[in-house]
Amino acid sequence: MNSHDSFRCRACTSSAILPIVHFGRTPIADRLLTEDQLNAPEIYEPLTLVFCENCSLVQISETVSPEILFSSSYPYFSSVSKALCEHFAASAASIISKRKLQPDSLVLEAASNDGCMLRNFVQSGIPVLGIDPADGPVARAQEAGVRTRHGFFTREVAEELVREGLQADVFLANNVLAHVADLNGFVDGIDLVLKPNGQAVIECPYLADLVRHCEFDTIYHQHLCYFSVTSLNALFRKHGMVLVDVERTGIHGGSLRIFVQHSGVASSRVIDLLAEERQIGLDRHEHFRDFAIRVEGVRDQLVQLLADLKCQGKRIAGYAAAAKGTTLLAYCGIGAETLDYVVDLSTFKQGRYMPGNHLPILSPDHLLEDRPDYLLILAWNFASEIIRQQEKYEQAGGRFIVPIPHPSILTRDQSADEEALSACQI
Repeated sequence: MNSHDSFRCRACTSSAILPIVHFGRTPIADRLLTEDQLNAPEIYEPLTLVFCENCSLVQISETVSPEILFSSSYPYFSSVSKALCEHFAASAASIISKRKLQPDSLVLEAASNDGCMLRNFVQSGIPVLGIDPADGPVARAQEAGVRTRHGFFTREVAEELVREGLQADVFLANNVLAHVADLNGFVDGIDLVLKPNGQAVIECPYLADLVRHCEFDTIYHQHLCYFSVTSLNALFRKHGMVLVDVERTGIHGGSLRIFVQHSGVASSRVIDLLAEERQIGLDRHEHFRDFAIRVEGVRDQLVQLLADLKCQGKRIAGYAAAAKGTTLLAYCGIGAETLDYVVDLSTFKQGRYMPGNHLPILSPDHLLEDRPDYLLILAWNFASEIIRQQEKYEQAGGRFIVPIPHPSILTRDQSADEEALSACQI
C-alpha cells in the first residue's frame, strides 16, 4: 500500500501531492461476507483523499490489489437498478444515432458488468464485446446473449484485440476509469483499440458534484480517482487524444459523459466547463479545505440524528448494501448498536453481511414483516427509486433518512418528526 508522503500522481506521476481528507482505516467496500467468514480476519486499509498540484487530479493514495477488490464474489449487478438501465438505454440510443452504427460496427465496453449497457446495442443488431473481471456479472451477461470476455481491460488486452483484427467504432467505459490503478495503461489501450475515426464515450462521477453535495461516501478503495474536466483533459492530451465534447448527467449524484477521439476540436461545452472549474477553484487545493470541514459536519449531524432516534426508542434499518455505505458507516462509526440490519433488492447480496460492522443483509420484503420505524438509505443516489419501491412500507408508517448532502428525514409530516427529535437531545 502507498502513503501520500511517497505517492506519485496516477495520471502525471508528479510528487506534488497534498492531503484533503483522511477517513481512517476502513473495510473494503463491496467485500460482503458469508456467514462462515464472520470470524475470519478482515481486510482494513487506510483511505486518504489527496490532490495533485500538477494536473489537478483528486485521488486516493492507497492502492488495493484489483484481484481483492473485484474478486469472484464481487456483488454489483447494474441491472438491479431500473433507473440505471433506463439511463444506459437512453445513452445507447443516442450513440447509435449520432455515430450511425451499423451491423458491421463494433461496440467494445470495458467493465461491462452484466451487459446492462451492451444489450441495448445487441437488440439493435450491432456487434458488441464486453470485458469484465467479475465472474457473476460476466456469466449473467453471457446468459443474456451479450458477448463478454472475462478479465481486466489493459493495454496488453487492447494489443491482443488488435492482433485479432478487433477495433472499436465506439469504446465504452461507464464508471470504470476511476477504478483503474494503471490509468495511463488504460488510456493507451483505448488509443490502440479505437478505429482511426472511432470515439470513446466515458462516464464517471463528477468531482464538482461530489464536492458541492458533500458526497464523501463515494470515496472508497475501488474509486482511485475523482475526475474534473480539467484533470480528464490533461490525461487524454498526454496520450495524444482529444476530449471533444462533454455532457453532465444526474446519475450517481452527478456525472460526466465525455467524448474522446484521436483528433478533433474541443466543443464550447468543454471550454465552458474548463473555465467554470478555474473560476470555482477546482484546479486548486484550497478549494477542498471547506469540503473537508463539511464532511466532518455531515458525519456529526448523522450520528446525532441517529442517536436522537435511538433515544426515542425508534428502530432503524439500512437500505442498500451499497459500496458507498461501507465508507459512510465506517467513517461515522455506525454499526449494530444503531442499525438492526440492511436490506437489498439484489438476491446475490441477500444472506451475506456488510463488511466491518457485519450487519446482516436481508430481502426488502422483510421490511413489511418487521416494520422498522426508519430506513437509512445508503444508496441515496437512487433514493427516489427506492422510496417508490417501498410505498407500502411508507404507508405502514415507515420513514426514510437520506444522509447526503446533509442528513434529513423524508416524511409527509417532517415538522412533527423534527419537533419530537428536538425533545430528545443526548
